Amino acid sequence: MKTTTCSLLLIIFLFQLMVPGNTGQNLESLLEKKIREYFALQASRHSPVTKSFSCTSVKAMGRLASCPAGMVATGCSCGFACGSWNVQNENICHCLCPLIDWTVARCCQLP
Repeated sequence: MKTTTCSLLLIIFLFQLMVPGNTGQNLESLLEKKIREYFALQASRHSPVTKSFSCTSVKAMGRLASCPAGMVATGCSCGFACGSWNVQNENICHCLCPLIDWTVARCCQLP
């Protein structure tokens, strides 16, 4: 009798473990709620004032291209498929390859 009772209790216990309860749904709902709260908080942290900036490209013959006053070089492009360049004094693009026919500076005026 003891063996039958213990076996029955063990089977009931195992059956309860196998049957999904509301715990998973509650955890899922809670996780979804927290994610929504997080994104709502992130959206509210952004400044209501929109900041804008303007950019232009300046092309020059040779290795150097300079940005207009008040603008900074944010990127460069070099002729003859040269991918080696640097920015000097924040506003001059300098291509580093030995043979260059043109240089383009991407110049932006930051707020």
